[in-house]
Amino acid sequence: MAPSDPPPPPFQGPGVLDGALRLMRFLRVNCPWDQAQTPETLIPHLLEETHEVVDAIRAGEARALAGELGDLLLNLAFQIVLAEESGRFDAEEVYRRLEEKMVRRHPHLFGGEPRDWEELKAEERGAREGVLEGLPQGLDPLTRAHRMQERVAGVGFEWEDHGGAWDKVAEELEEVRVALAEGNEAAVHEEIGDLLFAVVNLTRLAGAHPTTALDAANRKFHARFEALERLARARDIVMTDAGLEVLDALWNEVKESEEG
Repeated sequence: MAPSDPPPPPFQGPGVLDGALRLMRFLRVNCPWDQAQTPETLIPHLLEETHEVVDAIRAGEARALAGELGDLLLNLAFQIVLAEESGRFDAEEVYRRLEEKMVRRHPHLFGGEPRDWEELKAEERGAREGVLEGLPQGLDPLTRAHRMQERVAGVGFEWEDHGGAWDKVAEELEEVRVALAEGNEAAVHEEIGDLLFAVVNLTRLAGAHPTTALDAANRKFHARFEALERLARARDIVMTDAGLEVLDALWNEVKESEEG
């Protein structure tokens, strides 16, 4: 190191996680904002950084993703350091429990026989705990429905294939139609909920995840509607005056241009 070079930061460690922990410990000593934080005050930041990581993944932006993963890593290190300070656990326990869990859940890689993932997790929860207990309260409704269905499938409450789920969607769709025809607002609300739950199950059995499938549909609709707007402007069509028939024709043009 040349004499003019600054000394390395005091938090640099031999590994990525070690470095993040050393950085966080340094900030806890030297930064008033970091000193004031608690595990609870950091929850909004942890959630925000998680969403920003997801956004970067979906955008396919490698540089942005690297930065967002770093922010998320720092938030995880912050929680570990706060736990160390209070004596609840340390980084070694976090890693040890992770390693033990992954060994249990991958017995075929560590000298055992292949096992179903949900069955293994059900064993971990124990016989005294309900199948649906322990799901995070903050899950969005689509993900919660998906996880509940995965959980009950792990104990055998499951269609043999997606055909049963398809028939259930058709049944629930008919019940929505009847409730709408009867003008029963409460029944419509309930039956639409049942329909959505059935669609999530069909999605799962078809090998997809409802949140990623819906996100892809949202992005596709967004792109197509923007193209529809551009087409309308190019033809001096006032969309608010055009009517559904004209707008639907523009929509079909956009779709055909994509297929061509």
